[in-house]
Amino acid sequence: MVKILAGVDEVGRGSLVGPVFAAAVILNNKIDKKKLKDSKSLSKKKREILNKYIKQNSKWSIASASLKEIEKLNILNASLLAMKRAILKLKIKPKIVMVDGNKVPKMKNYNLKYVINGDRKIPEISAASIIAKVTRDQLIKKMSKKYTGYSWDKNVGYGTKNHLSAIKKLGITKHHRKKFKPIHNILSLKK
Repeated sequence: MVKILAGVDEVGRGSLVGPVFAAAVILNNKIDKKKLKDSKSLSKKKREILNKYIKQNSKWSIASASLKEIEKLNILNASLLAMKRAILKLKIKPKIVMVDGNKVPKMKNYNLKYVINGDRKIPEISAASIIAKVTRDQLIKKMSKKYTGYSWDKNVGYGTKNHLSAIKKLGITKHHRKKFKPIHNILSLKK
């Protein structure tokens, strides 16, 4: 009997904006696992091509934890919540769930294992990192059309020099994570 393995990864933990996303992926036998790499090591174009390829050749799910949940729970616990939601949304229950990082969500009746740098070692986790990154980037880029001036179309919400100077100049939006240190520090200076 084949043991069904799911890979799980999150994206957006270090961003200053918006929700954190997680994906869970069970690859089928036809997929070329050599093509799958950590999403951060791929070009945007390559990620988008692989995103389609993975979705066509696997069982997958995507979930998120909202800005409100991040502010209430903290980013680590919100990331674990998004991972748990992604695992529960899979149409097949995996025998083993490999999670990128050094923590796993608390889930009864699931065999969860963490793998440090799993997005570079386990193809299922690499696939999850790609789907999560492409999905979250698309959302932030869509938001950037309404909130021009922050360069979200380029920095996808991360604390780049341009983004931080835009916050100082324009203030924060309702999508900014107010408890994150760079934003909290800027807000503290304005008081």
